[in-house]
Amino acid sequence: MHFLILAAVIGALLYGPSLWASRILKKHQTPRQDFKGTGGEFADHLIKQLNLNNVSLETTSEGDHYDPVSKTVRLSEHNYGQKSLTAIVVAAHEVGHALQDKLEYKPLKIRTHMAQIAHHAERIGTLLIYAVPFIALITRAPTSGLTMLLLGITTMGISSLVHFITLPVEFDASFNRAMPVLKAGNYLDETDRTHARKILLACALTYVANSLAGLLNIWRWITMFRR
Repeated sequence: MHFLILAAVIGALLYGPSLWASRILKKHQTPRQDFKGTGGEFADHLIKQLNLNNVSLETTSEGDHYDPVSKTVRLSEHNYGQKSLTAIVVAAHEVGHALQDKLEYKPLKIRTHMAQIAHHAERIGTLLIYAVPFIALITRAPTSGLTMLLLGITTMGISSLVHFITLPVEFDASFNRAMPVLKAGNYLDETDRTHARKILLACALTYVANSLAGLLNIWRWITMFRR
């Protein structure tokens, strides 16, 4: 019984944020004819309104995000081309990151630098873990394989750590950038603004979900090598 309770708690922690965020985003994807433009058109409007002159806009298949290196707001095709509350709010959130960049928001700069390190570290970590059986076989020393495994797990964990410690950047983009812009421009009525707050929270929690997914992946590797 205790094991089942523990499993349920761990499952809720690992999958809860992701499932809740997905449900909220999907709930408000219904097309709205009362909106004047699509998510892409709204993002383009905000970029011009906020004088983000060096920021470009494009669609992507890799998920909605802002790239501070190329100064590009990228929206999924669904959010770029649809008139829905989710599309509008997600567009505002990503432009919020572009506004952070323009104002030289230091936590964003730190995250950008750490994300680049984490990307390379995760790839190296995966290679190290795949190399564990071969190193152990070649050296005939179990300790060398264990060392490689620990190094691999540590480097892979850097990516999850980045998502956690830079979560304030997401909340700032949602509630200190996007929400004030939505209110100041009177783009949404009071009911939609209430729903928008949940969508903005979901945008931030996707990073928590990614971090937890990374931790789960590390646990799978550990479990596999314990067999």
